[in-house]
Amino acid sequence: MLKLHLAPMEGVVDWIVRDLLTAIGGIDQCVTEFIRVTDNLYPDHVFYDYCPELKTGGRTQAGVPVLVQLLGGQPIPLAENAARAAELGAPGIDLNFGCPAKTVNRHDGGATLLKYPDRIHRIVEKVREYVPAHIPVSAKIRLGFEDPTTCLENAQAVEAGGASTLAVHCRTKTDMYRPPAYWDWVPKIQEKVKIPVVANGEIWTVDDFRRCREITGCDEIMMGRGAIANPFLFREIRFAESAPQNRELLQFVYGFFDRGERELGPKYAQPRTKMWLAQISKRNPQVRTLFDHLKTVGEPGLFRSSLLNSIENSVSM
Repeated sequence: MLKLHLAPMEGVVDWIVRDLLTAIGGIDQCVTEFIRVTDNLYPDHVFYDYCPELKTGGRTQAGVPVLVQLLGGQPIPLAENAARAAELGAPGIDLNFGCPAKTVNRHDGGATLLKYPDRIHRIVEKVREYVPAHIPVSAKIRLGFEDPTTCLENAQAVEAGGASTLAVHCRTKTDMYRPPAYWDWVPKIQEKVKIPVVANGEIWTVDDFRRCREITGCDEIMMGRGAIANPFLFREIRFAESAPQNRELLQFVYGFFDRGERELGPKYAQPRTKMWLAQISKRNPQVRTLFDHLKTVGEPGLFRSSLLNSIENSVSM
């Protein structure tokens, strides 16, 4: 059965974005932005800050479960924080071994762990030990730090540690986000492990999704940047709907801005809305003109009126 995952993206997919995207439909599971774990057990408010959905049964308003993602290099602190997130109502724990950011990697987190399959195994094993058996533990890896062949050993380490699902971003750390994504590694991983594998990377369109699924054979697919460039992508895939018109896209972006400004203020809403328009405009030249105008607008009232005017004029865009 097809299962569609919304990828966790730091500084992008927060609780407001998760709520809005899952309301559109088509998404089966979300994951929070990573919580960076060093030595300490975090107080409860940290988990609630990253995952307000813990207060509503670990689900968005649309009913989609949200796993709490942890990132770090030490088994015991990760396990203790995972156990606490589970106590607070997390429907699952996800471990990040894929983040390529230099600052994260310099501090013993994310993709740097891909050089040490034994450490990945110990982390997953300890987290699995601390988290109640009925709550799933999953992990996300890249193909490797530099050498993609290491994905096979790392995948086996994740499975041996007790994880129930493995998501694979089909690039190495050194590849960062440069295309292509090497989906052909996923069948090789599937030959080595029995747990479900989730394919991720470079899925921007329905055609990309179909090709990825054909190459990987995966029933579970994860999408991130493609869903920001087209917030309706999950729905297009799930319900075989046509691509949205510009008016629908801009109404969605305005809804995000309006809610973000009301709940978190313009210092949140305006930069995030500009970021969203920038992503849409990369694959939608007609939106580029609006983004080029709005990226220099600082006054909240003018920003709002410009967005509203763009919706009124979008029929001709």
